[in-house]
Amino acid sequence: MSTDVISIDAKPRERTGSRYSRRLRASGGLPAVVYGHKQDPESVTLDAKQVVRQISEGHKLFKISMGSSEDTVLLKDIQFDHMGSDVIHVDLERVNLDERVTVKVPVKLKGDAPGLSAAGAFLMHPVSELEIECTVGNLEDAIIVDISELQAGESIHARDLELPHQYKLLSDADSVVAGISIKVETEDDAEAAAGGAEMTAPEVITERKDEASDA
Repeated sequence: MSTDVISIDAKPRERTGSRYSRRLRASGGLPAVVYGHKQDPESVTLDAKQVVRQISEGHKLFKISMGSSEDTVLLKDIQFDHMGSDVIHVDLERVNLDERVTVKVPVKLKGDAPGLSAAGAFLMHPVSELEIECTVGNLEDAIIVDISELQAGESIHARDLELPHQYKLLSDADSVVAGISIKVETEDDAEAAAGGAEMTAPEVITERKDEASDA
């Protein structure tokens, strides 16, 4: 269950429009809209650095305070700039902790897969998030998938995951969230490797190793 709901400050935004929003972002603000629960949508300004950091860490649930009022909100949409790198606007929906919502939750891999020791083995992570339905209060920042027993040629599908009992999987149950394949090297591959070509691997959470002594 999500135990921590991040608190962020919000200020009413009286003016809208692209020119004003650009000035707002230039000063460190992030334009946002808060809506839902049969209340009028509110245009607000958030602290861009704070919110982007929380979003990058996988947080979707927040508490926002404006004056004496406080709302629990769920991140529903993110708008990026034309380069697809900077967040320029977010939509937040008012929610109660006991209501059911549909969200996409990131999938993170954990452990050292023994199958990667085979020659030519590489890790596949084609599905990086799953759509689920759950109560707001039980929303987790990520779905952790243990790959510590994954062998070469094996795959883990969405249907294989032991999701919290409050979760209802909405994504395709046959979706592959992790797998190990064996690459058969060709002459072209050998030439590319000799030329310094690199393959990007998915991020995997590993167990923290004991730090060496200062002695």
